[in-house]
Amino acid sequence: MNNILRLKGKFQTQKGKRPGTPMLPARAEVTTDDVDDRIKQLQSVYDFWNERKTHVFPLVEVHYRTVVAKSNRIRQLLSAPGKSANDSIVGARFEPADGHDCHVITHYVTMPVIESTIADLQSCRRILERHGGTIDADGLATLTKTGLDRIDSNAGLSKTAFAQIVRDIYYVRRFDVKQHVDKQMGRALVTIYDTGRNISQTVELLNALGVDVISANLLDSTTISMTPDQYDVLIGAAPYLVAMSLKDLAQLEFEPDIAQDEYAPSIPEPGNEPIVGVIDTRFDMHAYFSEWVEYHDEIDPELGEDPSDYVHGTEVTSLIVDGPELNPSLDDGCGRFRVRHFAVAREGRNSSFAILTAIRRIVAANRDITVWNLSLGSALEVSENAISPEAAILDKLQNEYGVIFIVAGTNKLPTDDRNKPKRIGAPADSINALVVNATSILREPADYTREGPVLHFFRKPDLSCFGGDDIERMAVYKPNSIALTAGTSFAAPWITRKMAYLIHVMNLSRETAKALLIDSASGWGTFPVHGIKLGYGIVPTRIQDILTTPSNEIRFILEGSVNAFETYNWRIPVPIVNGKYPYMARATLCYLPKCDKNQGVDYTDTELDLQFGRMKANGIDPLDNNVQSDPTARTYEDDARRLYRKWDNVKHVSDIEKTRFVPRTTRGIPYWGFKIRKTERFDPPLDVNGTVGTNAGDGMRFGIVVTLRGMDGRNHYDEFKQNCQLQEEPWIVEEIDMNTNIELYREADVDIDFDDNDDA
Repeated sequence: MNNILRLKGKFQTQKGKRPGTPMLPARAEVTTDDVDDRIKQLQSVYDFWNERKTHVFPLVEVHYRTVVAKSNRIRQLLSAPGKSANDSIVGARFEPADGHDCHVITHYVTMPVIESTIADLQSCRRILERHGGTIDADGLATLTKTGLDRIDSNAGLSKTAFAQIVRDIYYVRRFDVKQHVDKQMGRALVTIYDTGRNISQTVELLNALGVDVISANLLDSTTISMTPDQYDVLIGAAPYLVAMSLKDLAQLEFEPDIAQDEYAPSIPEPGNEPIVGVIDTRFDMHAYFSEWVEYHDEIDPELGEDPSDYVHGTEVTSLIVDGPELNPSLDDGCGRFRVRHFAVAREGRNSSFAILTAIRRIVAANRDITVWNLSLGSALEVSENAISPEAAILDKLQNEYGVIFIVAGTNKLPTDDRNKPKRIGAPADSINALVVNATSILREPADYTREGPVLHFFRKPDLSCFGGDDIERMAVYKPNSIALTAGTSFAAPWITRKMAYLIHVMNLSRETAKALLIDSASGWGTFPVHGIKLGYGIVPTRIQDILTTPSNEIRFILEGSVNAFETYNWRIPVPIVNGKYPYMARATLCYLPKCDKNQGVDYTDTELDLQFGRMKANGIDPLDNNVQSDPTARTYEDDARRLYRKWDNVKHVSDIEKTRFVPRTTRGIPYWGFKIRKTERFDPPLDVNGTVGTNAGDGMRFGIVVTLRGMDGRNHYDEFKQNCQLQEEPWIVEEIDMNTNIELYREADVDIDFDDNDDA
């Protein structure tokens, strides 16, 4: 068996270049009729807001003709002086049009901005009228190549502004104001568009609209817990203000247990084992492993308690502390873990608002915990167009505090049709979290599992492992007895254990640990038929099968931070045999970006595009034929998302094992390489040279896991290590040995007594 290698070396960087003159796509054209339509639509929007004299500046919906890339969003229209139109975006969703999804992006602007936009459109129309009433891609390119600063001295537009307006008009179908919002039955968590107000100002705004709320009803400045009457008043007075609403009192469904007996295993006293955070229902301090658990009850005492409140939380924590003792056939080799257990929910119906408030407080106060298990979830399906408040809180905490949540993929209700698909429930739509679904003993999706994607696009769940079913159940400890049960709640703790082991014992970053679990689950087969239920695949049971590879495989990791537009290294010396590369290859990139719930379906703020493969004269020959960085190739946004996972925080590219394998030829340069291209959703400032992409801040941390499988039956592991060390700029090669790391971890916490007696 071969250990994983960590390669440390110098990464090259390159800044981005300033965008060129705006152009139209080939065969596209814009006419005066198109301009007239936009003027008429925007005038209607202006009249709507002018008549109401509300307490809110205008919210304008921009309906696009397709799923648009950041570069194809409007830039000149709806832009304030000295600012980009991108700066005023407060929401994004998809709507079906002509048989495919299209972007609808909401802007928060002022009346003068709408007035100036209408004036610019009128100027654009006059220019078009003087040039025949229509302009296509070639015509626009010809006009903008003139040496004149202004295309028409009487129009008041520079040639760049005119070209950008024409481009904006082409991509926009219409301007509108949101007028319809679905009603909610029961108390709701309502997210309103961000209008730049703090909590007290939001309260004032809602009160002015007739919605009687207080600060205690707000989770943050845009998320409010509302009664049905309050919500009805809001959507009656200002439907345009509502970004999304979600039923607040969600049923947390727990799978029924089958009690076995009152036998309790023996367990030694805890030592310096890693501490894992658990957020769940209450914990029974009479459990046989209670010395391993530090318990905190965060539930309002006025809600009282019931014996059933102690079942689920005790069961989940029993698996994290002592899962292999309870389930010997599932022994993962990770040992035992200490747990800091926080009770935030009771059996049955709970308030999401109260749970979220508690989670935020708990994580902020326990900065020493990196890995958190959250096996609670809503019975309701998540929205297709908006992130849930629960997931948004988790993503924010993960970005701010450097933690990672392992979240159960949520179960179907007993009353649900097992054969009918059901979307996952909050908070399993968290993008940065590692979301876990359950399989049967036959390695098939358990019949109670739910499925993604999230926000039309993001792949959830991430992973799967055994969670039990009617044929084979999971052994857990409940108050007073061992029980057999099943559910995603009991699959998640096994991944929590592995994540904690990789981070605390193997000393890997959370990004690398996440990538390693996904890479090990994916294997060499085709993408799972049940991918929407299994995620990237089923994680191996034994941690040894994740940290080591067969003798014909090489697995190595690369990690660092991205600060510039491009980060790359083109000198990975993969061994060559008879002038060829006899390897299948796969690579997994993970990063945990900042997310913005106000951006709707455009939720992640940062995109890291990965290219990995053989080097050739003009760059990398990527495994997945990724052509996004090729200036001669045109990639549409919806294709980039579908084929290359653009804006997803997990990138996985892989060869598929086939009956006949043909070794790869070298492309003239005897190396492999990788390149990460960074794109921000919001435009970074230009530097003094007019280029985009600065080195401000600590950058976006990433982890890449690469696996090479030699198909010639030989072990190239030592040769690869030697090649890395013999480079002109050598790689530092660290072999990640389980036994060595375990000893280092044990020794790191040994108490050292210093002798105070001076014998000198």
